[in-house]
Amino acid sequence: MEAKEIRLQADGLELIGELHLPSGDRLLPALCICHGIPATPPDASDRGYTLLAERFCRAGFITLIFNFRGTGTSEGDLDIVGWSRDLRAALDFLYDLKEVDKTSLCLLGFSGGAAVSIYVAAHDPRVSSVATCACPADFRSLFQRETPMGTVQRFREIGAIRNKHFPPSIEEWERGFETITPINWIDRISPRHLLLVHGDADELIPPEHAHRLYQKANEPKELRVIPGARHKMRLEEAAMTVVLDWLKARC
Repeated sequence: MEAKEIRLQADGLELIGELHLPSGDRLLPALCICHGIPATPPDASDRGYTLLAERFCRAGFITLIFNFRGTGTSEGDLDIVGWSRDLRAALDFLYDLKEVDKTSLCLLGFSGGAAVSIYVAAHDPRVSSVATCACPADFRSLFQRETPMGTVQRFREIGAIRNKHFPPSIEEWERGFETITPINWIDRISPRHLLLVHGDADELIPPEHAHRLYQKANEPKELRVIPGARHKMRLEEAAMTVVLDWLKARC
């Protein structure tokens, strides 16, 4: 197994990621893991997604993790529509790898990253399957708790919005979340496979969101509610086992 740092380009911004390659010379399925919207400043000691990538790589997936704009060491400011372009850049990178089986290009998204995964998959036929964890059906709760200006200020405080002149229009920035809203796009994943995983103890996004998404989605689809699981599903062993087994059965 080999791991190396990679750099993606989207809208002139440099995005930092890691590519994990299994050993061997045959074509392999590819998986792009998409993190969620940050709630705290970046923690350089948190290797959670790296450990997850290593796990999927050991299972035979060429696995890519990267930081969306405004997060980690990637450039830019948090912008959810911009995140969709970041993910397209990541898919372009994977699709161009000679080791990748072009018919098996999978997405695994968490929370806000799951929302972006659904949006991008709905528009990009290269995606063969989508697994989501703790995906919101919409972003209404984000702006019910605070004003858009308050949300922007919170992202400034944690370092996800760095440019004092960003966003140029708070109204347009907020409308970006309406554009990405998963409930508007999830029915376009079909005929690709879809897995929705949610914890029944999720403290941020109630399980009702998963049921709404499942009802709107077309077949083939599967919903798995994990007893006792909270919002940070990458830390939930039962959830990650479900995702890995599901992906292995379809790639």
